[in-house]
This record gives sequence, C-alpha cells and structure tokens, in this order.
Amino acid sequence: MSVVIIGGHDRMVSQYKKICRQFNCKAKVFTQMSASLGKQIGRPDLVVLFTNTVSHKMVRCAVEEAQKCHAEIVRCHTSSKNALEEILGNVCA
Repeated sequence: MSVVIIGGHDRMVSQYKKICRQFNCKAKVFTQMSASLGKQIGRPDLVVLFTNTVSHKMVRCAVEEAQKCHAEIVRCHTSSKNALEEILGNVCA
C-alpha cells in the first residue's frame, strides 16, 4: 500500500516513514508546499492530511489529486506519531 502524508512537522519525517514501513506501506511525506506538489503525489492508496500543520491551498491540491486516483483520504488534526499509527492500524487492518 502506498501512503502520502501531507503536513506534519519537518523533524518527524523520518519517523512517519518508519511507522509506515512497520505497516508494510511505502510513504511519501510532504510537510511544505512545493510548486509541483500535484505531480509529486502520484497515485497513492491513502492520503493522510494532518490539518493542523498545513495550508488550505496544500489541502485542496492533495484532495484534488487523491480524488483523481480514487485514493482514500483521512484527515487528522493531530500530527503525532500515535495519530499516524492509529490511522494506519485502522486502514491497513
């Protein structure tokens, strides 16, 4: 399963990827808005939006790309390690 994480903290990127590996998921993490975000997202199975640490523009871009490839979208206000583990536990189980 491929996962794209939008938002979160820069210092947590390696931990987000490590957690995804524990659930046998490939992960891309975008904590900042880049010019070609839409192209970089690709065709994931799941998009996790950490809404507390992300701009509205970045959310709109991610949601549009997720809808194009029919990916599941999960929104979470908290960008913690435990929140990601709970999301992946519910989706990957």
